[in-house]
Amino acid sequence: MARTKRAIAAATVGILAATTLAACGSDDKDKNTGAGGGGSTVILGTTDKVGSLDPAAAYDLPSWTIIRNTFQKLYRYPEGSTTAVPDAAEKCEFPDPKTYSCTLKPGQTFSDGTPLTAKDVKFTFERMVKINDPNGPASLLESMESVEAPEDLKVVFHLKAADVTFASIVASEVGAIVPAAKYPADKLADSNFLLGSGPYKLTKYTAGQQAGFELNDKYKGDVKSANGKFVIQYFPESAALKQAIENGTVDVAVTGLSPTDIQDLRGKSAQGIKVIDGIGSTIRFMAFNVKSGPADNKAVRQAIAQTVDREAMIKQAYNGTVDPLYTLAANGFAGHADAFKQKYGAPSKDKAKAILDAAGVKTPVDLTLWYNPGHYGATTADEYTELKRQLDESGLFKVKLETTEWEAYKKAYAAGEYAIFGAGWQPDFPDTDNYFAPFLSPDGTFHTGYDNQAAKDLVAKERTSADPAVRNQAFTELQKIVADDVPYLPLWQGKQVAVTRPGIEGVDKTLDVSVLISFWVIGKK
Repeated sequence: MARTKRAIAAATVGILAATTLAACGSDDKDKNTGAGGGGSTVILGTTDKVGSLDPAAAYDLPSWTIIRNTFQKLYRYPEGSTTAVPDAAEKCEFPDPKTYSCTLKPGQTFSDGTPLTAKDVKFTFERMVKINDPNGPASLLESMESVEAPEDLKVVFHLKAADVTFASIVASEVGAIVPAAKYPADKLADSNFLLGSGPYKLTKYTAGQQAGFELNDKYKGDVKSANGKFVIQYFPESAALKQAIENGTVDVAVTGLSPTDIQDLRGKSAQGIKVIDGIGSTIRFMAFNVKSGPADNKAVRQAIAQTVDREAMIKQAYNGTVDPLYTLAANGFAGHADAFKQKYGAPSKDKAKAILDAAGVKTPVDLTLWYNPGHYGATTADEYTELKRQLDESGLFKVKLETTEWEAYKKAYAAGEYAIFGAGWQPDFPDTDNYFAPFLSPDGTFHTGYDNQAAKDLVAKERTSADPAVRNQAFTELQKIVADDVPYLPLWQGKQVAVTRPGIEGVDKTLDVSVLISFWVIGKK
């Protein structure tokens, strides 16, 4: 209990500091500038932890949330949409399948007045590839062969092979444009440095505590803001965040409230507190190293898939705050099909036993399930405890649960040390491809050793076709292959949940599949 009190006390000090930051700004604190601005200051609370402010090293949601609001891309995804629209560019197009050409809007500058030209775009992408930070998103640019800036307002990307997803990647936070004159070409910028041309500019940043923003008066894009200033307050734990939204020291709470906290806050509508549910694209799953026993046996993987009861697990661990998932592609994405439900139907011990018997597998099968509660949230322990109970009670498996801290966990599964482990995914860009291409290769993101030529051919097919019908058919076949081979077992899809104080508007508009908060849509009466 003492630990909780100390954490809350520390968070309260941080909130007071953030409130002071929001209030200062001299005589024009409520002036409508830059992106529009309603004049008010909005304070958002979260338990997220920012990885980096430098786009070359940023590859996590809290970092991308800041980048989304402070940088421009050539194209951007408006809140609530999976169709990109021009941002720093007037237009971009594929003149041929291996060339992506963009014309920039004239007269744009970064927040310090430095002109934004095609040379900055070229520098941005070449810099990311050159630095190739191990925690950064440079791997998403693997199809890019070169980039040139033949004119001040024209940039041309040359691809190694046809890749229709390249336009989506450029429109994601991977494409955040940095000024060539202010960022080092071969190393990361100082940890607190950020200079973009987006609707907001960073005014103060203290890692793990707070980030302060005000409108960028040099911004010339289409975004109009419902507020004048924005503050993110970072909390060490759920209890402190819940207290902050209850006592009004933050206006909005996102990412970090436990299912129990959310349920409790739903009962406080009389106090003006609202719980807003939005669509999510985050997924959780078991990953199987198909080169390591007993996960190297397809029958074992199929029997696990036939046994697991997602509905019961979600009820026990998440109190209904997530949805069951029966394929790798999140619901709401093109080509989504409940392939695991179609193949396995309802959970069945008898059917699972028949699968193992037909393969000559002796039962019970010893399984070690690895998971990490630090990175994926404390409720993960409840999730895997319930999965263990289900598998044990079938009589077909004997399960041991193991966990370790996040850095060791990542290294271990990458080295193939875990036969079965829990993992999660948030797409880098809103295209169904991103739920398959990073997964279905032997050296993919989760290093499962899975190698299926038919699956690789289908990924290549959908990546090189601009025809939605062709792509969706490829996704359908991919989902059938995954359900049959079970290199991954999809478990659930997250919902976005935000909690607001009285007078806060617009939060529902930003709870979309990007899972990134757009500051500008949130207003405060």
